[in-house]
Amino acid sequence: MRVFCSSFPVSADLSEYGEALPPREDRPQELARLLAHPAIWRAGRAARMPVWPSGFPALDKGLPGGGWPQAGLIEVLPSRLGVGELSLLMPALAAVTRRPGARWCAWVAPVLQPFAPALEACGVVLDRLLIVQAHRSGVRPLSLWAFEQTLGCGACDIAFAWAREPRPRQIRRLHLAAQRGSTLGVLFRSRREAGEASQALLRVAVEPLEGGVRVTLLKSRGGARGPIELKWAAQGKCVEQA
Repeated sequence: MRVFCSSFPVSADLSEYGEALPPREDRPQELARLLAHPAIWRAGRAARMPVWPSGFPALDKGLPGGGWPQAGLIEVLPSRLGVGELSLLMPALAAVTRRPGARWCAWVAPVLQPFAPALEACGVVLDRLLIVQAHRSGVRPLSLWAFEQTLGCGACDIAFAWAREPRPRQIRRLHLAAQRGSTLGVLFRSRREAGEASQALLRVAVEPLEGGVRVTLLKSRGGARGPIELKWAAQGKCVEQA
């Protein structure tokens, strides 16, 4: 093979550098395969990635890929605690826990005690839920450390955690751990932190509406612009108990 560098021809045998290039006729298919990798993003279009349907058709239509990503970190930023941020994720949680061979769905240091009867009424399989208590060591909170271990261990389909003002470096570590463990990590943060830098794949603001919520995608690659209004099902939303 002849390779040109500037105006000087150089001969090289590429076999010593690894696998040879695919035949010319196969290169378009090879390029398409590489561009479909979830870590690659192109302006105006996000690479396809595996997703969990959210259970809300209007939301799936707006989310990049048509649902919540199966691997990676997302942030949910409610205007205040308990406006419906958990109910937004209940249909996906119920569907994932009902799958054959489902992994754990972990709640790391929840700020409120999950209310088991309401979760069960929403279709969640309680045997697939894991509550992780992260106690303090001295003055250092362990919840983000525990969340990172949970995301990266490969034993969970979904993991929830709550944080106040996490540092950008911590967010990046959480996202990498979620990708490593093929886990959907959901980090709940205050709406006041929407202006902070974040390596999360997706950032979702949640505001209360009569009988539902208003969702705005603050950060998404290829997602919808503008608010999405969702209504709860007739049986009501899942709730937490203090």
